[in-house]
Amino acid sequence: MALTNKTPEQDVEDLFDRISNKYDSMNNVITLGMHRKWREQTMKVLRIQPGATVLDLCCGTGDWSIALAQAVGPTGKVYALDFSAEMLKIAEQKVAQAGLADRVTLIQGDAMDLPFPDDQFACVSIGFGLRNVPDAKQVLQEMQRVCQPEGIVACLETSQPEIPVIKKGWDLCFKAVPVLAKVFTDRYDDYDYLQRTTKNFLTARQLLHLFNAVGLQPASYRMFLLGAAALHIGFKK
Repeated sequence: MALTNKTPEQDVEDLFDRISNKYDSMNNVITLGMHRKWREQTMKVLRIQPGATVLDLCCGTGDWSIALAQAVGPTGKVYALDFSAEMLKIAEQKVAQAGLADRVTLIQGDAMDLPFPDDQFACVSIGFGLRNVPDAKQVLQEMQRVCQPEGIVACLETSQPEIPVIKKGWDLCFKAVPVLAKVFTDRYDDYDYLQRTTKNFLTARQLLHLFNAVGLQPASYRMFLLGAAALHIGFKK
């Protein structure tokens, strides 16, 4: 991205505002539509109970927030937070179309400084957002803080395959992402930045260590699509 007088956080916020109207379609292209399947499998693991109060960080255009709202039912509540106003506008439209506006509260805010008291949520999730924050450990600490004792923290994120030959193949695929973005959205620089955050993000094992470091124990992870994505789960004691 071009240098500006804004902070790195403001630059990233502007990026997501710019790509908000093409975000869903590009996700389908980048993940071959598999992001939906990964979320479905994640929801089975989470086993969200009806009536629960949950928090979805970096909620983007709201797909996971909607799945969570369906799981908690009419007596539950979902708080969905993102720093991009334009992303939240799309999420608001989707939530309304799904008939779930009464159980989803959308909030513009900072994942590194959550506006919630300690021990509030049965589940705290973040999907495809942790690699774009300035300090992943700080976000996980905040997720741990607001999670209830014995509650669950979940992170679904792009990852790096552990088998070298597969990793090389995925590196080539992700290098094509900005080119695809140029074709579909005319946003080469923005998606070049996003593919670089994917490549430079923590490995699944490194992220597992970070879960343990902030007190989310026991913690574990599972890989999707030969390591293209990973789901990390941790529990608050």
